[in-house]
Amino acid sequence: MKLKRVLKWSARAILLALILAFLVGFIAYWRSTNDCDRDTGAPANPMKAIVHCEYGSPDVLTLVNVEKPTPADKQVLVRVRAASVNPLDLTIRGPWLIRPILGMRKPKDTRLGVDYAGTVEAVGKNPAAAGQFKPGDEVFGAKNGALAEYVCVLADRAVVLKPPNITFEQAASVPVAAITALQGLRDKGKIQSGQKVLINGASGGVGTFAVQIAKSFGTEVTGVCSTRNVDLVRSIGADHVIDYTKEDFTKTDQRYDLIFDLVGNHSFSERRRILNPTGICVMAGIGGAGWHDGIGTRLAGELKAYVASRFVSEKFITYIATLNKADLQILGDLMQAGKVTPVIDRTYK
Repeated sequence: MKLKRVLKWSARAILLALILAFLVGFIAYWRSTNDCDRDTGAPANPMKAIVHCEYGSPDVLTLVNVEKPTPADKQVLVRVRAASVNPLDLTIRGPWLIRPILGMRKPKDTRLGVDYAGTVEAVGKNPAAAGQFKPGDEVFGAKNGALAEYVCVLADRAVVLKPPNITFEQAASVPVAAITALQGLRDKGKIQSGQKVLINGASGGVGTFAVQIAKSFGTEVTGVCSTRNVDLVRSIGADHVIDYTKEDFTKTDQRYDLIFDLVGNHSFSERRRILNPTGICVMAGIGGAGWHDGIGTRLAGELKAYVASRFVSEKFITYIATLNKADLQILGDLMQAGKVTPVIDRTYK
């Protein structure tokens, strides 16, 4: 009888918790909103920006007038000359797993874009607080809302001078993708000169930076890509290129000290077999941005690899890149030295 009472009250407690969770979620869903429905009048000092008031396909994007920002102390106002699109912008679709952060029913932040390059137009009232920057400086960096005519950025955050040998378009493609490659190889992969490094997904946005950054560390780089990108990957410095449509890199006799995997299309055992005994596999992607065929299987496979590697000498590591000034400066120096050149697939005006 005592056990029955415990089970009965436990079931009631669980049911009550579920009801409360549902109510909280329902209230949060309907209370989530943004400024799009508010009549704030015409901006006093307008600029153009791309916004999305609802979740959905690219059709929800609109070009509107918003208030041009004014730089505060320690800030610089940048006239955007170029901005790039990357997986971070897929939040327009409102994946349910992250809607508690973005806004349940509508996006809290309606602005779009992160990576940009442009010209400093003004600094705050205290020029000394703007550090090295002055009007006319060409810069690149990362800031939410970069798909606009202007952005205001803190001078001590993710913004640095643009190398003169790099175009605005090239510089705007750098921040998120290149920092992801740099931090994955250096901080998680512990890359060292003389190592053998394999990059799976070498022709993508992150992959093209990874190939060049790995070469700058003095490693022997093998890039994996499709037939049409073999020449591209070889042209950016890869010592060896494997066409995955013709050869499976996990079935060769080669062994690697570091695998930088942007695709996640091979099992833990397959990748472990081509790692040296103390090798590292940095799991940096799942074969493209957004929801695509096989994403569930790949996510499960990466989780399994992460857990399984806790019990063997080879390590499988995942991470989230963080934008910062120091790493942007390193990337700027690499570009100025000619060791890294951004690869741009296409541009739009």
